[in-house]
Amino acid sequence: MKVTELFSSISDDLTAVETELVSIIQSPMTLFHDIGTHLVQAGGKRLRPALFLLCAKQSGVTSAETLHLATAIELIHMATLVHDDVIDVAEVRRGLPTANILFGNHASVLTGDYFFSKAFSLVAQFSVPDSLKILTDAIQVMCEGEIVQAQDLYVLDQSVSDYYHKINCKTADFIATSCQLGGQCAQYDKVSIDALRHYGYSIGMAFQITDDILDVIAKTQDVGKPTGHDIGQGLLTLPVLYALQHGKHCEELRQLIESRRIMGTALEQALVWIREGSAVDYCYEQVDAYLKQAREVLPVCLSENVYESLITVTDFIGRRIS
Repeated sequence: MKVTELFSSISDDLTAVETELVSIIQSPMTLFHDIGTHLVQAGGKRLRPALFLLCAKQSGVTSAETLHLATAIELIHMATLVHDDVIDVAEVRRGLPTANILFGNHASVLTGDYFFSKAFSLVAQFSVPDSLKILTDAIQVMCEGEIVQAQDLYVLDQSVSDYYHKINCKTADFIATSCQLGGQCAQYDKVSIDALRHYGYSIGMAFQITDDILDVIAKTQDVGKPTGHDIGQGLLTLPVLYALQHGKHCEELRQLIESRRIMGTALEQALVWIREGSAVDYCYEQVDAYLKQAREVLPVCLSENVYESLITVTDFIGRRIS
């Protein structure tokens, strides 16, 4: 299933968000305009605003306020991606050169900041309860996750719990926040809003674990970035941690990571060691567990079509290949 099919029930809303993104990146500053255009045209799944819109869906009509908040959510996500690529010295995202490669680190960081300011300018205009605080709290959590991740590069004595904490901060918490805000826009009761947040957390964890699996097993052309990028940067994801603890070549892999020279043929060998054991199967089991949790926690107040759409999202994440 393609992403466009996945969110077909809110396709008009997502088109409106895309139109607003294009409008918002217009700037008299040519550099902001050029970088913004590059990032919007690079596309993406628009997963966070789509989940927000689904959770906010109560009737056939979506309010202007809801569309603006969906746009703000995507702007925040785009800002974090620009900053992440600078931090990670990334060269490719979604099969295209990153903004930092095309325009430089200085301009990319400032553009990320510009997107943040545009997002909060949108949020400040409207009255979704506590939305400003909820979003700023989510950004704080993401920043904390980035700091912890940077401190843990090449650190071999990490636990699976450490890994889960980092991916919650970096990925799952913001997806949970998007679902939570959608529930608030729909004016659900607190129990239902908490359930939607739990759903978002669960699919966010599954999404990031799947991403980390793909970094080990997928082809570069499928994921739009170099395979093995994470371990090459010293980032020890769940399949790597499992291979270090249970793999046949755990000692060799440990020595390679300690050398901090994970590139070229050494990187290829590391990926072979990770793939040949049960690390990938173990990771998919964790994905399945989180997706099962997501399906079970959905609140009963949802309309049938929204419920089915959110269930379909879990199916998509479970079998995604890019």
